[in-house]
Amino acid sequence: MNELNSTLPLISVIIPAYNCEKTIKATINSVLQQTFVNFELIVINDGSQDSTVDVIAKIQDPRLKVFSFENAGGNVSRNRGLNLAVGNFISFLDADDIWTSDKLESQLTALKKNPEAKVAYSWTNYIDEDGNFLVAGTHTTVNGNVYADLLVNNFLENGSNPLISREALIELGGFDESLKAAQDWDMWLRLAAHNSFVAVPVVQILYRVSGNSLSSNLVRQEKACLQVLERAYRAAPNIGNHILHLSLANLYKYLACKALQQPFQRKKGANAVKFVWHYFLYDTSRWQRLNLIFKLFIKAMFIMILPADISTVLLTKPRVKTLQPQF
Repeated sequence: MNELNSTLPLISVIIPAYNCEKTIKATINSVLQQTFVNFELIVINDGSQDSTVDVIAKIQDPRLKVFSFENAGGNVSRNRGLNLAVGNFISFLDADDIWTSDKLESQLTALKKNPEAKVAYSWTNYIDEDGNFLVAGTHTTVNGNVYADLLVNNFLENGSNPLISREALIELGGFDESLKAAQDWDMWLRLAAHNSFVAVPVVQILYRVSGNSLSSNLVRQEKACLQVLERAYRAAPNIGNHILHLSLANLYKYLACKALQQPFQRKKGANAVKFVWHYFLYDTSRWQRLNLIFKLFIKAMFIMILPADISTVLLTKPRVKTLQPQF
């Protein structure tokens, strides 16, 4: 592993920032407080209309660099940051997520100990808008050739996770700017098709769940995920149909669970009915999970048929929170 001259940063951290005045300070501070210090922090201001830039301007650190552009979306911002980066290694961080202080050091150490690997990733936990713990992530540990595992489930869970060889990212041409969702999953799959991964089996990414993340366009997300899967299976035609069915079953289970989250709306209920049906069709263990599928279907029907205020009263009660990986 070749390192840059010590006068240049070894790692480039890239944060796409759009209207994130409430969270950007905590996100940036989680980078500046890293135990590994030889990095540059590139913030791409994606045409923010709030006080995001003013908040960042109050943070004084020579490693922090801010570039402003007209709004173009997260993928374009990531690629803009990649083009500006000089580090041998790249890590992306969403403007509302947080890292533990040892994240960069641990992942860089893992890559040095495993020179054949080009991607190091850690575990994720989920926090609410106030930074309080919600639920643990999947905490998956898979090393080496992870392509088939990543097809079945996006166990990296979010775009704020891995430390990646800059060379590997450049070879792939960066993020696919045509995708409207699932951009991270697409990138991790394209990396996994040619490179080994190494896991750092500790929680180092805190993914913030906000009201906006729960109201995403699920039909758009479905379309993008299917596009990603189709591309991924064309790149690996020897992977059997059983893996494809597992991938599709997990995808539709995830989409159904997202559609069944508040706020309840009849349109989301109709989408949930469709997603549950596809989950049933693709899950080869459907009869063992019939009770779960039935409960999801009934809840979806309630939301689709009943007014939102009534379905909210009927279906809202204290329960154990669960989250699915982010596609």
